[in-house]
Amino acid sequence: MGVEQLQTLSDYIAAAQAPAILKQEIALGELAFTVRRESLHGFIAFLKTDKKCDFQQLCNVCGADYPARGAERFDVVYNLLSLKFNLRVRVKVMTAENMPVDTVTDLYSSAGWFEREVWDLYGVVFAGHPDLRRILTDYGFEGHPLRKDFPLTGFVELRYDAAQKRIVYEPVKLTQDYRNFDFISPWEGMTTMQLPGDEKARKPKVGAK
Repeated sequence: MGVEQLQTLSDYIAAAQAPAILKQEIALGELAFTVRRESLHGFIAFLKTDKKCDFQQLCNVCGADYPARGAERFDVVYNLLSLKFNLRVRVKVMTAENMPVDTVTDLYSSAGWFEREVWDLYGVVFAGHPDLRRILTDYGFEGHPLRKDFPLTGFVELRYDAAQKRIVYEPVKLTQDYRNFDFISPWEGMTTMQLPGDEKARKPKVGAK
């Protein structure tokens, strides 16, 4: 489908769902919409059932974290496919940790695992999900590991205890404290500052060959 046809479809969707849409664009040959959180379920239902859209397949649901954005730091992104028209559309919604997003499991059965993954890794809650529990991390895992403020070491570590003959969980213990160096990375500022050892280098005299 050409750009003109995509624009026609984009305008059609925008006219039919104007109150729900915050932003619309065509990027890399695909439609993309940012919608209001409270309008998400109705918007996706329209994309699936409308005969001019017919987005019958949910390819995936993913998340993203932007802590600098404030309370609504999380994006939840839905990628839909229309096999009939060979088209893709991306639907994005912004939310916060304490603001649930309506589940679309009643529209797409595949959303069950996709939404569990987003909750597991980002902590976004999906209201109405029939079985919202961890899917990639362990059941006793603390926190949500794809958040930007999640520590690289995690909170707990597991090991096999030979005496107890079972796996045990313990708080993370660093064998070495983090070190702070008094000079910046050699990839930055090489022309504006002196690094340790530079005083040993011989500088060529001006005009020397």
